[in-house]
Amino acid sequence: MDIVEGEAAGGAGTRVVPAGEWEREPHPSDSLRTFGAFVQALREHAGLSRVDLGARVQYSKHTVESVELGRRMPDEAFVERAEEALGNTGALRKAARHLARGEAGLAAWFRRWARLEREAVSLCTYECRLVPGLLQSEAYARAVFEGTIPVRTDEELEVQLAVRMERQAVMRERPKVPFSFIVEEHVFRRRFGDAEAMRGLVDHVLELTAPRNVTLQVVPLEAGLHACLDGPVQVLETPEGRRLGYSEGQKNGRLISDSKEVSVLCQRYETLRSQALNPTESRDLLERLRGEL
Repeated sequence: MDIVEGEAAGGAGTRVVPAGEWEREPHPSDSLRTFGAFVQALREHAGLSRVDLGARVQYSKHTVESVELGRRMPDEAFVERAEEALGNTGALRKAARHLARGEAGLAAWFRRWARLEREAVSLCTYECRLVPGLLQSEAYARAVFEGTIPVRTDEELEVQLAVRMERQAVMRERPKVPFSFIVEEHVFRRRFGDAEAMRGLVDHVLELTAPRNVTLQVVPLEAGLHACLDGPVQVLETPEGRRLGYSEGQKNGRLISDSKEVSVLCQRYETLRSQALNPTESRDLLERLRGEL
């Protein structure tokens, strides 16, 4: 499942990662830890709490904490605002140039797919269980992780949440890459939190799918049986023109490289496109669902 980010390991062909491997989480990179310690030292020197700095950089206390502990890659906006709030010496800007993304929060079976995702020239996602990770609001992602079994510690939860939000940067940073999402209507109807949290989710999805390179199609409840009933699937194209697929189940993931198998997945996805609502109708449906909350 996409509840904990995971990846199928291995080379050519496909392989299901053994169930026990999913717990082997990598640690944050040294550069992230060093940058975070630097931010914390400057914040404490300035006499600011994490809440105070969060207010100045327009991020939550949890985000500030995650950056300081090396669990989250700070985006450009965070670096610039923190620079201004903590003396404007240029030190944070220079330090940020040396940051390297770690893979904290990524389960073993998803790591390779996550790397492929960052380089893909197109990405197609079908989901029938939950809102795709690339479209989840922070509140929704937190609720998903809080419901995960086995129960995570608070620190593990924050790491996974930070990585989930960090993954979404790929959509902002690559405006020329086509992103296609097909999601079942019942996924957006499944309640979590209060009405405000639900509205926040819908607003977040509408915002992320507004750019011209992003397409969202909803499969309405009345659509009936369709071509992708075998479960959720993702398909991407690499810069070399190769198509790869990915599917997940209980505590495992599968990277699909066999060309014939990937071709079948693409045919199913394209068939489902014609059975789902078009992008305009899909946005109208989400706005109606929001209005019902």
